[in-house]
Amino acid sequence: MINYREEIATIENQINAQNNWQAIDAESVARMRIQNQFKTGLDIAKYTAAIMRKDMDAYDKDSSKYTQSLGCWHGFIGQQKMISIKKHFENTDRRYLYLSGWMVAALRSEFGPLPDQSMHEKTSVASLIEELYTFLRQADARELGGLFRELDAAKESGDQVKEAEVQSKIDGYVTHVVPIIADIDAGFGNAEATYLMAKQMIEAGACCIQIENQVSDEKQCGHQDGKVTVPHADFLAKINAVRYAFMELGIDDGVIVARTDSLGAGLTKQIAVTKEPGDLGDQYNSFLDCDEVSENELGNGDVVIKQNGKLVRPKRLPSNLFQFKKGTGEARCILDSITSLQNGADLIWIETEKPHIGQIGGMIDEIKKVVPNAKLVYNNSPSFNWTLNFRQQIFDAMLEAGKDVSSYDRDRLMSEEYDNTELAITADEKIRTFQADAAKDAGIFHHLITLPTYHTAALSTDNLAKEYFGDQAMLGYVAGVQRKEIRQGIACVKHQNMAGSDMGDDHKGYFAGEAALKAGGKDNTMNQFANIA
Repeated sequence: MINYREEIATIENQINAQNNWQAIDAESVARMRIQNQFKTGLDIAKYTAAIMRKDMDAYDKDSSKYTQSLGCWHGFIGQQKMISIKKHFENTDRRYLYLSGWMVAALRSEFGPLPDQSMHEKTSVASLIEELYTFLRQADARELGGLFRELDAAKESGDQVKEAEVQSKIDGYVTHVVPIIADIDAGFGNAEATYLMAKQMIEAGACCIQIENQVSDEKQCGHQDGKVTVPHADFLAKINAVRYAFMELGIDDGVIVARTDSLGAGLTKQIAVTKEPGDLGDQYNSFLDCDEVSENELGNGDVVIKQNGKLVRPKRLPSNLFQFKKGTGEARCILDSITSLQNGADLIWIETEKPHIGQIGGMIDEIKKVVPNAKLVYNNSPSFNWTLNFRQQIFDAMLEAGKDVSSYDRDRLMSEEYDNTELAITADEKIRTFQADAAKDAGIFHHLITLPTYHTAALSTDNLAKEYFGDQAMLGYVAGVQRKEIRQGIACVKHQNMAGSDMGDDHKGYFAGEAALKAGGKDNTMNQFANIA
């Protein structure tokens, strides 16, 4: 942060150098500058990229230093998340934001709710990045404004100890601005389209871009069927496009996350170009499901390739897609990840069908044989039934250990009747420690939940609607929302303040002096919540 007193002195010199700036107050300008530390999105990208790189280095030395994020679909949601983190933990260390393409499609498209198939407007991702950082910067300005008012009160009362204490808080201020891992889907077109969109995202503030190896015009949600991957050369061209965008804009330490959907993708649109046995294209094609054929067995329009000295015919579907051999998903994920890390990616993301440390760790162990410092970003997805998955894992472990599991029905373990059993309690503890365990045993540097705030918004709205429109009426809001906000110290209970009313009053005072008509007087009903920060 800027040193408060030094900044005032600098501005005083600037004002005194002009003949007609005498109405400008140096301390007011200093406050406005400190409240607006980041002038552009590129300033944010540079600042947050350095944070991510530092965190990656720390994780390499100590796996307990993993990072986390929650997906946010609106600037206000991201802002409230970071305000809560600062309130509860006093800093934002290793806590990021995630921008989910799924939530952009479902909630931010002008077409209305869409499936996660890259059909939303390309500019909507960059717009959400800009919106998130606008709200985070506003959170800084609001909180600093409160400190400035504390400083003024200490001065007026002559409390020099308090004045020094508040000034120290201003000089050591911890910003709400943190890295955003931003989802560019499959790049929204060819490599040039990927480059142009990446530039927009970086200019909005993104220091980290996540891109997946699906075919852009066939893109599916990672937890749905029908995924189609591209040959490595095509994907690497898009990784290069993102790196060029970072470097053109001066974000030389920008972070690229290369995601592979190969575990759940049984199809490819293209047969890879190969020039010699064992090259990257040949390795990709080796996973194709093929039948050996002779020349006289070929049908009209058949596609054939030469593999290991034999003529083979890849199995082609009516959709004109080619299918991979069954059971090759993990091997393809490992090759995808190694190839991406060797060709410009900084982190990898393996989209899995369940949260299983053994499965993830097995793949990362193979990757680390080639790239020793390989690190994963992992999707702690709401598409997983976490309760059922972990209860079944514990059931299987108990069965293997020879324990009596006759009182449990493996297919019904989600049932509430099991909630207080030894199995369920053990499973819940494994869920609680999943992130720390996976960071240690499966190379996961960053844990994220893609769309948690989509679910929390739905859940809280359901609870309020049930109470308010039911027999609880107004008490449904008061007891279920406002009373909890007050008792938990939720700053948003003073919604006028959160929306910038006090900052507006500050500016009115700067601009018009005693003539300013301010909103924060004795008749402002927000004074009923005076003790809330």
